[in-house]
Amino acid sequence: MLNKQLLKTQILDLLTDMRSRTEVSDSDFAGTLADLIDTYIRSATITIAAGIPVSTAGGPTAQTGTTTAPAVATIQ
Repeated sequence: MLNKQLLKTQILDLLTDMRSRTEVSDSDFAGTLADLIDTYIRSATITIAAGIPVSTAGGPTAQTGTTTAPAVATIQ
């Protein structure tokens, strides 16, 4: 599940850290922010419902049907 409040807190921490530095680095800021967003997005849970039509290809072994149970996917 996405935790928007955690992301907000991490971004605020990053901004506070950047303000306390004697040398500003846009590259460090951008890299850390990108890492925070990447981690946030990858923490999502994607649920795929049951009943999605599926089929196989090929001659007499071709079959059709639907998924029988929900599934959970991850973003990689």
